[in-house]
Amino acid sequence: MSRWKALPAELDPRVRQLVVRLRRLKDHSGLSMRQLAARTGYSPKSWERYLGGRSLPPGEAVEALARIGGDDPTRLLTLREVAAEAWENGKDRGSTAAPADTPAPGPEPGPEPEPVSPSPSPSADPAAEIRLSVRSLRIVLMAGAVVLVLAVSSAVLMTLRLTGHSGADDGRTPRTAPLAASTPVTTPSYSCRLQRVDGVWYAGNSRTRDATVGYGQAGPDVAEVQCLLRRAGVSPGGIDGMFGPLTRGAVVRFQKRAGLIGDGIVGPRTWKALRG
Repeated sequence: MSRWKALPAELDPRVRQLVVRLRRLKDHSGLSMRQLAARTGYSPKSWERYLGGRSLPPGEAVEALARIGGDDPTRLLTLREVAAEAWENGKDRGSTAAPADTPAPGPEPGPEPEPVSPSPSPSADPAAEIRLSVRSLRIVLMAGAVVLVLAVSSAVLMTLRLTGHSGADDGRTPRTAPLAASTPVTTPSYSCRLQRVDGVWYAGNSRTRDATVGYGQAGPDVAEVQCLLRRAGVSPGGIDGMFGPLTRGAVVRFQKRAGLIGDGIVGPRTWKALRG
């Protein structure tokens, strides 16, 4: 039985419950930190942070430990989602877990007892709150896009009017100002330059193999995911570097086809399947 250090006193009870559960699974497996790292693909230092309450473990790490310890991955992932919400709320209030380089208070004779019950709000349904957060994010993004389009349209119309009046006053034919001169917009472009190096596929946008990429993100990592999905025969829509609904749906379909949990989030295991 491992002699675990006490968890940070300011740790949210929902996060504490997840960490205690993971500690028990690790003890039940009988694996050392190095063996656990070899079995899951996450480094020993990462597991020390996860099991010390200093960092929230990603969903794929939780799922891997659940399978090793013989626990139900779905139930443990649900517990992880509740803990993730509490973790984010704690950061918003300025209260976080112990720093990664600061050891937690003194050792205990054994693992902490699991709390009797989690402490999320009794009237809150974790799954419903997650769906509400995603819906709110979509509404904010759509509203921002509408405001941007209206602002650009207003600027163009004002330019056209000013140019038209100037031409009419001196008897000349009004000229229209070029659109590019009044609305400079820079949009990154991506392409798929597929090549296989030592049995690993790359598309020329990013060489990462462990970055976490999910809904609402943008950039070369997202474009790399889109190219690799297209290579695997799963269409993500365009190669625009935007992780939107089409890309998320393609990721879920690919994960299910590869025998992974279809959560729509690209982590180390999904990268491995895409590049394999």
